[in-house]
Amino acid sequence: MSDSGGFDLQVAVSGSKLWRLKYRVDGKEKLLALGVYPHISLADARAARDKAKAELREGKDPSVLKKMNKFASKLAALNTFEQLAREWYDLQKSQWVERHASDVIESLEKEVFPHIGARPINDLQPTDILPVLRLIERRGV
Repeated sequence: MSDSGGFDLQVAVSGSKLWRLKYRVDGKEKLLALGVYPHISLADARAARDKAKAELREGKDPSVLKKMNKFASKLAALNTFEQLAREWYDLQKSQWVERHASDVIESLEKEVFPHIGARPINDLQPTDILPVLRLIERRGV
């Protein structure tokens, strides 16, 4: 099913539906997946199409930008609070007595990681950390 300007809804034999935009960059025809229907409404798909067309007018390839954003998200996800805290711990533990090192990692694993461990470090704000500290305070740890 076509809308206009290379925008369409591809219906697969299985019945799944995918919003797509066909466009050209450097003389090559490309397809950009905009989302799966019904998770992405027609209005949202058209907004994504308009955004992609604006990027094209700026001389940018929307497929390349999409891949770059996906890569940046994956990279941010790798830099979680837990991962960086464990790296910090590994660097510090040689300077501590064994009992203190054990207490530190146990506290992080029990008190902190369950709450903010999976969060990308770039997304954390002081307001995200304060509730965790308050929980620890209330429990008298």
